[in-house]
Amino acid sequence: MDINLEYYKIFYHVGRLGSISAAAAALCISQPAVSQAVKQLEKALGTSLFVRRSKGVVLTAEGEVLYSYVKQGYEYIKLGERHLKQMLDMENGEVRIGASDMTLRYYLLNHLENFHEKYPDIKVSVTNAPTPETLEYLMEGKIDFGVVSGPLPKLDGLNVKVVRPIQDIFIGGNKFLKYRNKTIELKELENMPIVYLEPNTSTRKYMDAFLQKNGINVTPEFEIATSDMIVQFVQKNFGVGCVVRDFARELLDKGDIFELQMEKKIPERHICVVTNDRVPMSNAGKHLHEMLV
Repeated sequence: MDINLEYYKIFYHVGRLGSISAAAAALCISQPAVSQAVKQLEKALGTSLFVRRSKGVVLTAEGEVLYSYVKQGYEYIKLGERHLKQMLDMENGEVRIGASDMTLRYYLLNHLENFHEKYPDIKVSVTNAPTPETLEYLMEGKIDFGVVSGPLPKLDGLNVKVVRPIQDIFIGGNKFLKYRNKTIELKELENMPIVYLEPNTSTRKYMDAFLQKNGINVTPEFEIATSDMIVQFVQKNFGVGCVVRDFARELLDKGDIFELQMEKKIPERHICVVTNDRVPMSNAGKHLHEMLV
């Protein structure tokens, strides 16, 4: 049954107000237009929906049944419109982000604080995962955007914005003080106990590629899940660790550990904000993305 939905809208207002003239005023249309719409709906349904009286109209038994459903549907639509408007006005909504430990801690967190102060009713969901997993979530449309560390693989549909430089370094503790005041060739790393991140991280993949390109082959003594723990292992003299400088900055400034000066500097990398052109971003996501880039 293909019935003009506008008829149901008019029927709802007539039933709610109990008056053809009041419904016409509420809808800003003429009374004859309201009467005609009701008649067309009754004709299409094959039953009378109202009983006409001198002071207005009342629903028939059939009209009462139909009105109970139309009222629920119409008011649910209006509720949806209100919620949508609140989302567009940033009064509610949700933004979904993917980020690694590093990008969350040293870039995203400060922006999230500012975003929350400006839009306190927006829900922020952060999926904390290494860069490769974050990119998978983005390609699958599970997050609005990712904040990741480069370099990144070439994936169709991804839009990458560079937002902050980062520098990988090797660090040592007291047990390795003999290296403190000398420039070290990369080859010497092969004879040192190395503390590395696990293989599924972009940082580990980047360092493996850099060393292999320079003919260096290291076998890690320890493979750790987080950079914070690498710094702790280095402080306890388990080996020489490789981290992004930000993770070690506090202990470097205190002098508890030191940065090894390499004969060949590790190229600088960047934190990037990545979006998927094929997946629509939420309105809240768009606002936060603008703050980031």
